Amino acid sequence: MLTKLNSAAVDGIKAIPVVIEVHTVPSTKETVNSMTIVGLPDNSVRESHSRIDAAIANTGIRLPNQRITINLAPADVRKEGTGFDLPIALGILAANSLISHVSLEKYMVVAELSLDGSLQSIRGALPIAIKARELGYDGLIIPEQNVHEAAVVNRLKVYGARNLQQVINFLNGVNSDDQLQPTVIDTRAEFFAHQNHYDIDFADVRGQENVKRAFEVAAAGSHNLILIGPPGAGKSMLAKRLPTILPPLSLAESLETTQIHSVAGRLKGGTGLITERPFQAPHHTVSQVALVGGGANPMPGEISLAHNGVLFLDELPEFSRASLEVLRQPLEDRQITVSRAKYSIVYPCNFMFVASMNPCPCGYYTHPTKRCECTPGQIHRYLNKISGPLMDRIDIQCEILPVSFSELSKMQPGESSAVIRERIIKARKIQEERFSSFASGAGTDGSRIHCNAQMTEKMLHQFAEPDAESMDMLRMAMERLKLSARAYSRILKVARTIADLAGSEKVESTHIAEAIGYRNLDRGDWAERGM
Repeated sequence: MLTKLNSAAVDGIKAIPVVIEVHTVPSTKETVNSMTIVGLPDNSVRESHSRIDAAIANTGIRLPNQRITINLAPADVRKEGTGFDLPIALGILAANSLISHVSLEKYMVVAELSLDGSLQSIRGALPIAIKARELGYDGLIIPEQNVHEAAVVNRLKVYGARNLQQVINFLNGVNSDDQLQPTVIDTRAEFFAHQNHYDIDFADVRGQENVKRAFEVAAAGSHNLILIGPPGAGKSMLAKRLPTILPPLSLAESLETTQIHSVAGRLKGGTGLITERPFQAPHHTVSQVALVGGGANPMPGEISLAHNGVLFLDELPEFSRASLEVLRQPLEDRQITVSRAKYSIVYPCNFMFVASMNPCPCGYYTHPTKRCECTPGQIHRYLNKISGPLMDRIDIQCEILPVSFSELSKMQPGESSAVIRERIIKARKIQEERFSSFASGAGTDGSRIHCNAQMTEKMLHQFAEPDAESMDMLRMAMERLKLSARAYSRILKVARTIADLAGSEKVESTHIAEAIGYRNLDRGDWAERGM
């Protein structure tokens, strides 16, 4: 007997529909059921035979001896993961007339089975729910652990089940005390209720007013930033507080961010939408694949998990050169294409890149009181671990020094994140209005441009063209510091952001001067020692 039902697989951060076809024929051999799965299944799908047999048996159902053939269509797309366990089990039961065929056709089903028949969580519940609504199914049946995540999709009935028996009763219309009910979530109410709840604040930071200003400029224009200074100066402390001053996620950004974390299996049980901007801080031993994504079973990397948020690399020179160099293209294109022999996947990665580093191997080259023990050659080699092309892509380069005791001992807190965030939101609104009226306001990937860091060269000429005095100042800086054409564009973008924070329609000489001042690693003793 032949049965068909609907499931889905995750491809990148999107879901693709999969039709599961189950064909059974009686077997004369007095052995356990034989099962053959075709349609490019991976090992986890092939191993489902044992899980399904045990789950059905432990639910109290005894099947006749039979040969079972299962096809996962389309057969030319590789199927990965354990989410096909439940739909295959239901297909076998339907083929044995234990479940109504009509009921099966109305739903998309995805879940992993335990040996006792209980359901285990899956990856990618949110993109699967989006695909189920798009295809017009009556509902989606998934594990109870994933129901909150999938139920944020409006106009789709999402049923969270605990075990196989509960699903069987639901599809057969059997009334019971634990009958499946659709989970309903007010997405907008939940989204706005959990925004901007941070345990840390910029008010905790004593002193470092010039560095706080650099962070404000970076956040206002979504510019990349690097901090260089001795240990204990507050580099990590400041970086961790950057998300608290960024504008709140929009609902569209939240959905996109949640999709990525759903596919990666990073959402905690009972979690719906991600309402705070991500902050990813991988260790310096991270591999290239873990950073950009991919692998035998492709997964989003750290840069995609930081989408719409912040990627922080602490102690930047300690990362491998190969890992750092793979960041160059994503920083420009704001998306990463992972191409392998068997697949090619595009992951979004529109993030703010923040890095920190010591000025030398011992860390005390710029320290006002402690003596540096490094030779010029050691400092040169240490700083040259960061390539020029990568440094060119960092808009703001800021030197940070330790805070004096008099500043640390002040009991009065600094300016709060909420106050700074209001100024940044105001500057971002100016940019949104500016680019919404631009004739071709789209980036290289076709996405809409929202902030100054994403401006194209054409936009720079229209919105950030300096006056004659500012141009002379910029020319002198370019010649003296031997800056590249990319650094020239970065300075103009930062100057445009500074002008927006000041409420100025035009980029003036003071804005250019401050932007040039944020190229610390291009000038003075840093340049002489190899940067």
